[in-house]
Amino acid sequence: MSSPPILFDRALLRARRTRAGKLGESTFLLDRVAQEMSDRLATIRRRFECAIDLGTPSDVVRGAVMATGKVGTMIAADALAGTPAPSHYDGSAFVVAADEEALPFRDASVDLVVSALTLQFVNDLPGTLIQIGRALKPDGLLLAGLAGGDTLTELRQAFAAAEAEVEHGISPRIAPFADVREIGMLLQRAGFALPVTDLDRITVRYGSPLALMHDLRRMGATNPLIERSRRPLRRATLKRMSDIYLERFADGDGRIRATFEIIWLSGWTPHESQQKPLAPGSARQRLADALGAKEIPAGEKVGR
Repeated sequence: MSSPPILFDRALLRARRTRAGKLGESTFLLDRVAQEMSDRLATIRRRFECAIDLGTPSDVVRGAVMATGKVGTMIAADALAGTPAPSHYDGSAFVVAADEEALPFRDASVDLVVSALTLQFVNDLPGTLIQIGRALKPDGLLLAGLAGGDTLTELRQAFAAAEAEVEHGISPRIAPFADVREIGMLLQRAGFALPVTDLDRITVRYGSPLALMHDLRRMGATNPLIERSRRPLRRATLKRMSDIYLERFADGDGRIRATFEIIWLSGWTPHESQQKPLAPGSARQRLADALGAKEIPAGEKVGR
């Protein structure tokens, strides 16, 4: 079996997160995802005794999850854990050093796994989903939000147009994010039952493209691609990118728009108590009867 392609520089991602912490993190997007995650959990009528917050870049999600009163013990799995120790209790959760691509948890050991804005940077997402499924007990829940395909589409288009014009070539500057339909199929392939995916599209306005790029640095979300250009960004390219962005994606007041698309995914590990689809041919009533309509045999055209 071939290995998955290595798209993301994981060591660089960790370094960018550390830098963001020193700059003063921008958390508005994570705050929104945390609130939405709390709201979604609040609709589930059960308690989860042991939960894992997988890779979320701060404690905001686990705080929101614990506030629902539906979780007993929270474990934060964080690749940057190490201070004061690789495993410690920070007052709200047990924190362990763990990478999303190599989970250290026993099979069938936890009831809930949540994750916010981190799984989009996993090189082997199918493998990570399989590991999550193994760590969950039967009837355990995975609930996660990750960046979707249209995230930063305006910045992507502006950079591509500017580089093509100024440098006569295009380099990868914005990470390729997943499509919601692909995520749904991956959940099924990983063995999750009752998989659900949906989209939350957020438009944020900035004073300039440079303000957006500064915010991305404070999110720790600047270019982590292995195939990124190592050359310094040319001033002429940056200037042309800003001009194109303003021409194409500015509102009447001069402020620019930036799209953030959040894919929400959830799935349960199989359990005999879960609802199951009926077998083909087992229906006791015709659809036409239920709808009060006339049944038309296959191949026959509807009369006009």
